[in-house]
Amino acid sequence: MAELAELEDPKARAVNERHGDDHGVNLSKLRALAKRLKTQQELARRLWETGDTAARLLALLICRPKAFERDELDVMVREARTPKVHDWLVNYVVKKSPHCEELRLAWFADPDPAVASAGWALTAERVAKKPEGLDLSGLLDVIEAGMKDAPDRLQWAMNTCLAQIGIEHAELRARAIDIGERLEVLKDYPTSPGCTSPFAPVWITEMTRRAGQESGRRGA
Repeated sequence: MAELAELEDPKARAVNERHGDDHGVNLSKLRALAKRLKTQQELARRLWETGDTAARLLALLICRPKAFERDELDVMVREARTPKVHDWLVNYVVKKSPHCEELRLAWFADPDPAVASAGWALTAERVAKKPEGLDLSGLLDVIEAGMKDAPDRLQWAMNTCLAQIGIEHAELRARAIDIGERLEVLKDYPTSPGCTSPFAPVWITEMTRRAGQESGRRGA
């Protein structure tokens, strides 16, 4: 904790706080510290228990994802107050857990929108990598009915799922683009030069265009 305190940078904190993250540690320096510490599950648990955002991010980098019990991860996702902690917990830990699918189903329709967003993030991952058994048309129905008025974090996760359905499943692409165009979610989101807009119709079109180019190069 003393070492993390030494890494505190007021300028980094100012930038992070604009995104809802209450810490001032440069993430490259945090990753370097994690690399030095290597995997330490017990230390990770103790760091998480401090409630400090930088400590929790470090905990997620040095933990052993498969060592957490299902109920432990459920408590952690409900405690993850800041966007970065929530994002790293889902992507670095839950996705590698043997309890991932069980938690996806449990969180998907949770009344807490932050918890539900974790369920949607895991669903988007399955849409892209392991869609067998998913009701993709049913997911589009839910997105069409609820994404427009969903809270920010949940809306972002639902939008990602919409885009993944459109990108990965050609038979549903036209409907996914149509839903995105009508709902206009993230249509005006500021996008840096060279980056793809998160607006689903643009995102879907761009990624399928790139996939077509890659396919053409391989064919040649």
